[in-house]
Amino acid sequence: MYRYDEFDATLVRERVSQFRGQVARRVAGELTEDEFKPLRLMNGLYLQIHAYMLRVAIPYGTFDARQMRKLAHIARVYDKGYGHFTTRQNIQFNWIKLDETPDILDELADVEMHAIQTSGNCIRNTTADPYAGAAVDEVEDPRAWAEIIRQWSSFHPEFSFLPRKFKIAVTGATHDRAAVRVHDIGLIAKKNEAGEIGFEVMVGGGQGRTPMIAKTIRDFVPRDHLLSYLEAVLRVYNMLGRRDNKYKARIKILVHEVGVEEIRSLVEAEWEAMQKETSVDLPTAERDRIASYFSAPAFEVLADTDRGFEARRFEDRDFAAWVRSNVKPHRQTGYAIVDISLKPTGGIPGDITADQMDTVADIADAFAVGSEIRATYQQNLVLPHVKLSDLPAVYDRLKAAELATGNIGLAGDIIACPGLDYCNLANARSIPIAQRISERFADLNRQFDIGPLEIKISGCINACGHHHVGHIGILGVDRKGEEHYQLTLGGRADEAAAIGRITGPGFSYDGIIDAVETVVETYLAIRANPEERFIDTLDRVGQDPFKERLYGAKAA
Repeated sequence: MYRYDEFDATLVRERVSQFRGQVARRVAGELTEDEFKPLRLMNGLYLQIHAYMLRVAIPYGTFDARQMRKLAHIARVYDKGYGHFTTRQNIQFNWIKLDETPDILDELADVEMHAIQTSGNCIRNTTADPYAGAAVDEVEDPRAWAEIIRQWSSFHPEFSFLPRKFKIAVTGATHDRAAVRVHDIGLIAKKNEAGEIGFEVMVGGGQGRTPMIAKTIRDFVPRDHLLSYLEAVLRVYNMLGRRDNKYKARIKILVHEVGVEEIRSLVEAEWEAMQKETSVDLPTAERDRIASYFSAPAFEVLADTDRGFEARRFEDRDFAAWVRSNVKPHRQTGYAIVDISLKPTGGIPGDITADQMDTVADIADAFAVGSEIRATYQQNLVLPHVKLSDLPAVYDRLKAAELATGNIGLAGDIIACPGLDYCNLANARSIPIAQRISERFADLNRQFDIGPLEIKISGCINACGHHHVGHIGILGVDRKGEEHYQLTLGGRADEAAAIGRITGPGFSYDGIIDAVETVVETYLAIRANPEERFIDTLDRVGQDPFKERLYGAKAA
């Protein structure tokens, strides 16, 4: 893991001191809310329906047990005893008092954490594959590059006031677990024919009011020149992005209106000019220094299986089911990747109590190499390096803390934004819909029979719940003062990324759960065989069979 140097530490402490003074002026009435708003947003503080919400950055989703314990402490002392993991690999605290915020930020700084770049028209927290450094299909560990991007973008004078917020995601694997194609910039590490590492650069993806899949503008940028190429993209966006209409300010709109060929030409011209005039690319020694923080840990030499683990899996049906869904292959023999679901039946997706945070920290200390933890954009957690022999003990501790739900990638693993229960931008509730769907599909045997299924829910068009890229997507809207829910099918955020299509008229608050049930039952009735996934059945037959069951024969 990356550790702060003296520059990081000084920068964060100075920012906390500055914000402490700004909060004091606001509390004293010396600043109006309009004057204070841009200052608090630059420090990750939002004003929601009921209280202030603080969004804490977890760069590229990587943190450790020590930091998790600090988050648990903040949940107990400053919030209502829990936190909420988000689709940007961050954590939010929803019940924060304004005058206590500087104290929270000061405590976060003690464990090398902050809330910088979690809001505002800047480059937001860069996200990455949560299995980085452990995945079998990895070409290059993306975390070092995400850290390099973080350092480059933090307080960059040209990019601190962009036309709109800007999101970058990095993956180093063949299977996209970072949703790079629905980001303003998506980066995919790959090797060229000479065996050199570089990046495919995709631009103009995003969800929200106008969902779009990113387009490749360069198939291979050598890693030594990645930063200068990114800077060229940002310069073009900063020059041409609209500032007169926030709904048309994202780079995806620029790419759509100008055309990808013209964007590519402008970026290439800017990049060439930069290479002649100046360079922001890192010297090799500095790049290697940062990369060294992400070197593979000292794994033990182990057998490819473990007798105790296999015996427990044979004897304990619940443990076997948990392993089936929540344990993934590791590139190192004798180890596994462990997913921790934050989606218990009837629970709020992404929520975790302070006691549960402490439990995860204890488990990470005891069983995860380097005490390392990851946050995922699916609002779950990951222990990236766990011995096979330790899996029974990990499971037992998780189960005791009600964290052993074995539903990763299944119908119960629902993504949902906070919706109208918290967010003042929302039109409808998301959390109760997620809870009711979770309860409807509570039977894990049924979930396994259904197979991989991604259900994603947003309470407004901003799409924080990623509904556009859900196999089944649900969007809450306000229709004459009543909550209504649009249903989309066929979205996905992986290497075959696609935007889901609306099935037809929306459904009431009471009707949307039955609509989801209808879609699932239709799939089960028409799939070619039990191995055919929902998304593959939909690709094969199209929407008509589903629409006919949802709306009647005329709708198809």
